[in-house]
Amino acid sequence: MAEESKNEGTPVWPRRMARWRAQRRHLWRRFALFLAVVGPGVITSNVDNDAGGITTYSVSGAQYGYALLWSLIPMTIALYVSEEMCARMGVVTGKGLSDLIREEFGFRTTFFLMVVGFLVDLGNVTAEFAGVAASMQIFGVSKYFAVPVAALVVWILVLRGTYRQVEAIFLVACTFYLSYFFSAILAHPVWTEAIKATLVPHFSLQPEYLLTLTALVGTTIAPWQFFYLQAGFVEKKVGPKQYAQARLDVLFGSISCMAIVFFIIVCCGATLYVSGHRNIADAAEAAQALAPLAGPWAKALFAFGLLNASLFAASILPLSTAHVVCEGLGFEAGLDRKFREAPVFYWLYTALVVIGGGIILIPGAPLLKILILSQVGNGVWLPIVLIFMILLSNRHDLMGDRKNGPFFNAVAWISSIIMIGLTLILIYAAIVNPSSIGM
Repeated sequence: MAEESKNEGTPVWPRRMARWRAQRRHLWRRFALFLAVVGPGVITSNVDNDAGGITTYSVSGAQYGYALLWSLIPMTIALYVSEEMCARMGVVTGKGLSDLIREEFGFRTTFFLMVVGFLVDLGNVTAEFAGVAASMQIFGVSKYFAVPVAALVVWILVLRGTYRQVEAIFLVACTFYLSYFFSAILAHPVWTEAIKATLVPHFSLQPEYLLTLTALVGTTIAPWQFFYLQAGFVEKKVGPKQYAQARLDVLFGSISCMAIVFFIIVCCGATLYVSGHRNIADAAEAAQALAPLAGPWAKALFAFGLLNASLFAASILPLSTAHVVCEGLGFEAGLDRKFREAPVFYWLYTALVVIGGGIILIPGAPLLKILILSQVGNGVWLPIVLIFMILLSNRHDLMGDRKNGPFFNAVAWISSIIMIGLTLILIYAAIVNPSSIGM
């Protein structure tokens, strides 16, 4: 070592410490850059665990135990690939998805997508306020108080906040999904069985099983999220130099989203399925049933998770829809613009919140049918949007060297074909046997 010091002219340990400090500064810079970019991927993926999603996951666990956990691995891959395409298009082109569709496929095609998207998302927003009502009723609060207050809160949040402020609040809301992790712990599942069911596929051709699988896929990968994700990266002005951080944001969001799905299914499978309490209608009923099986804390945590997810999605879904419509039709949009600068954007957001919350307050409103129909709408709309995304992300004149590779194309096309097949199954069931999907 002395010889090395003599030859180098500098002592060994100071040189090693200098290299270590340089590496540490490099890692901190990369981490700081990731924190500057993080947001759209994590938020978009996790908000997909909304009231409709949590109901679907709860029903899956109650009816089939751990049998559907195997589907989470391919769904994670499909979620990441589809969201990464949008993130890449936003970073490379600096434009939103509906903006690109209008430019490349024309106004008529875009207008059709906007109309379908608006109607589907209106059903989704209504389902989120149904989740607010159901979760607050567990805590003894009437929907006639809870829903108007929730609608006012999400409206003020978006109307008065900047993009950075709203994004920070949404990121905090993502951490509250951990309540489902603790619910699963309190349910005392056999973890080895759950992990085995995740790794070893268990497939069935029974119609009820296929319908539940269809709902599971359809509620996890929803079309609105692609528009919101791409718009988020554009609004943050994330450029090609930050592509690696944007991709990491999407990857982290996809994995964390599916981890929450795992815990919800495990919680319900370890309690409701094992005890024979398998016929539940929604997540609120699942929370109520957890009390005698896993204790009042499990019930409270499950209900709190439902409330957080519903409020979270009730904020983002109308925001995403307003972005989609305004981008597609050429109106100004964005949270960093004032009301007078983007009136159509803010009026659309307001209308969705008011109509979605108002429907829930109608006495005798068929909330479960609304929720199911919104999921059917997602399933019909999803493959259409996916196909546009694949075509756009393969355009060399748009994407250059960042266009899709063979792996992304294979996963994206397979996902589209599977979703078309599952959607046809769901529509067939709705026509032939409406009661099979709760209608």
